[in-house]
Amino acid sequence: MKKVLAINSGSSSFKYKLFSFPSEQVIAKGGAERVGMPNSIFKIKLANGNEYIKNMSIPTQKDAVKLLIECLKKYQVVENLSEIKGVGHRIVNGGEVFSSSVVIDNHNLHKLERIAQFAPLHNGPETEGVKAFMSILPNVPQIAVFDTAYHHTLDAVHYLYSIPYKYYKDYAVRKYGAHGTSVRYVAPRAAKMMHKNINIARLIVCHLGSGSLINFGTD
Repeated sequence: MKKVLAINSGSSSFKYKLFSFPSEQVIAKGGAERVGMPNSIFKIKLANGNEYIKNMSIPTQKDAVKLLIECLKKYQVVENLSEIKGVGHRIVNGGEVFSSSVVIDNHNLHKLERIAQFAPLHNGPETEGVKAFMSILPNVPQIAVFDTAYHHTLDAVHYLYSIPYKYYKDYAVRKYGAHGTSVRYVAPRAAKMMHKNINIARLIVCHLGSGSLINFGTD
């Protein structure tokens, strides 16, 4: 059975889900909270409904990843790490460098590090999460999925701010869009439920949470 991890890393946390394929069933999910802070928490919930919570020291993202792998083996979610065929990482901002998802090799890792400034609260920790998984699962493909990639078709008239052009030219100050990974999923699902052709539908998609977005898409 093939298994794939989906990871969403934060400045002091990460969330994860482990999927089995081809069924796409979630067989484990959870996260680490307060990484690098006192009273860290690690959670894992299994497909049978059992949930385990650990209160312990988790100094770094790498320690959190090690703990995740240990728990997956301890609770027999995976018997061998070779069952994990890939790890997908949600990256908030790909700048103008990444217009689609990519396999993370050393070259793309350096690019990720260079664009951390575009989302300093997110990209830095996400890159550290990528490094941790690359270190612990060196033979498993690591995939970066960018929230901004969906918005790469924006015209300049929509992504440039009404400020001197030099700020875009010299510092890449512009709108990049947000929550595109969510929109990419929601738009075709909504079109299907309304029996609309996604290729010609005009949809307003709302992503509402601690971060929010309203997106209008056309063909």
